[in-house]
Amino acid sequence: MTRVPDSTLLEQSHPSPGNVRHHLTSDTTRAVLGVQRHMLAVTRQHLTEAGFVEMLPPVIGPVTDPGTRGSKQVDVDFYGHRYKLMTSAILYKQASLLAYDKIFYIAPNVRLEPLETTDTRRHLAEFHQIDVEMAGASREQITGVLEQLVRQIVIRVVTDLPAELETLGRDPAAFQSLLNRGFGTMTHAQALETLSELGHEQNIETEIEWAGEALLSSHLDRPVFVTDYPKGSRGFYDRESQTEPGVLRNFDLLAPEGYGELCSGSEREYDYSRIVSRIRETGENPAKYGWYLDMLREGVPASAGFGIGLERFTRYLAGLDSVWRACAFPKLPGVVSP
Repeated sequence: MTRVPDSTLLEQSHPSPGNVRHHLTSDTTRAVLGVQRHMLAVTRQHLTEAGFVEMLPPVIGPVTDPGTRGSKQVDVDFYGHRYKLMTSAILYKQASLLAYDKIFYIAPNVRLEPLETTDTRRHLAEFHQIDVEMAGASREQITGVLEQLVRQIVIRVVTDLPAELETLGRDPAAFQSLLNRGFGTMTHAQALETLSELGHEQNIETEIEWAGEALLSSHLDRPVFVTDYPKGSRGFYDRESQTEPGVLRNFDLLAPEGYGELCSGSEREYDYSRIVSRIRETGENPAKYGWYLDMLREGVPASAGFGIGLERFTRYLAGLDSVWRACAFPKLPGVVSP
């Protein structure tokens, strides 16, 4: 049965199907899409000048990213074979490094998010990511690439689109700390300590809950990397520290002002035997990842990468109350949409 939210939630969080025309013709939507279009242009220019090659990711495949925080995958019939719509292009990003050492995608993703995410104002069932992968990179190197990219996008939007920001009521002063100071860093354990002080307790072995992310984010004055998530809280492709067993060499990037997570990334596991062990630890059958494991057996480069949620990043830059406003044709979890 399709869930239909009550009218108050629909009005606050998502446009009804009958309001699509109003959504697309509104000054707000045009300003938001103008910001987003410029973000993509700056992304392509900046990464290309830094030596990254843009590639086109697949939309379907025999398997997709299993580490999607409770969301469901969408099956499609591919000539009698059960394929998946991509929830994330992570496996293909590692494969792409066989062609080029530095790559990026603007990648579409589909995730049937749990219905409770309808109220977070940060989740969509269909969205895009700015996906970046770099051979031979450490976590510190790839977070440096990410910080430079985010800062460049913000600088260009603030400089080039003052009229759009004015239409949206977004004060450029909101980005002063981001532009004038380096991004902050805290470990997962430190983040949980901070949340405990703020009255939010959670399991130390899991990812930070959505409510916890929003709470932590609301107390930040600049973007902050949260690092060192516990093993088991993320996908098998996040590399485990060789000096701190049980700790992953990964990170999230949280935006200030309560906007929450913008980006996730990590150093990648690339060793065949370790990947097989990690897959088995999750209770999955390694055989379903046949093409990927065959590739690993023959060898892939060590790498690190990240994926920025384009609509979430747009929401933050534009100062929007809900992420659906960063889409021309938004798909909110559980809501029937054009």
